[in-house]
Amino acid sequence: MSGSGENIMVILSSPSGVGKTTLTKKIQQKYKSFKISVSHTTRSPRSNEIHGIDYFFISNKKFEELIEKKKFYEYAKIFENYYGTLKKNVDESIITNDLIFDIDWQGTKQLSNYKNLKLIKIFLITDNKNELKKRLINRNQNTDAEIDRRFKSFDEDIKHWNDYDYIIINKNLEVCFKQIENIILSNKKNNYLSS
Repeated sequence: MSGSGENIMVILSSPSGVGKTTLTKKIQQKYKSFKISVSHTTRSPRSNEIHGIDYFFISNKKFEELIEKKKFYEYAKIFENYYGTLKKNVDESIITNDLIFDIDWQGTKQLSNYKNLKLIKIFLITDNKNELKKRLINRNQNTDAEIDRRFKSFDEDIKHWNDYDYIIINKNLEVCFKQIENIILSNKKNNYLSS
């Protein structure tokens, strides 16, 4: 996939634990034209996370200043922490790259207000809630209280599936990746033909 034609922005959203971060990284590894949009957040980094690669970790005060100055395309407060996408980073990256966003439904709604952005919105779900709870426990990144909170937010998250262009059930990571890949390739082709 080259940067010919108009570059596209792919949004991957899902309830916590469905696999969007893993899939986002797989797309970037396979397709060099894709850059992951790195969000700003006020949460503390996990032990395996690197500032500037996984997130830009900033203070609440700094985040609120950026909100006030209208520097974000989208932002949301999720589980007590802010997350947001800086306009400057997106505007600079999209010139030479396709972009992939790993954001929730709140961010997707806000990005959708910018009609000039070429968005492809994909919502991932598991085939059942118990599978989700198992995944949250198995990934070993959260306390029991956090797992509970993320699990409970599932019902709220899935109410927003109709804001998306595509819904994919992630039952098998490779099958799910192939489906996302087909969506991207057909959209790249359409953009190329229409540009």
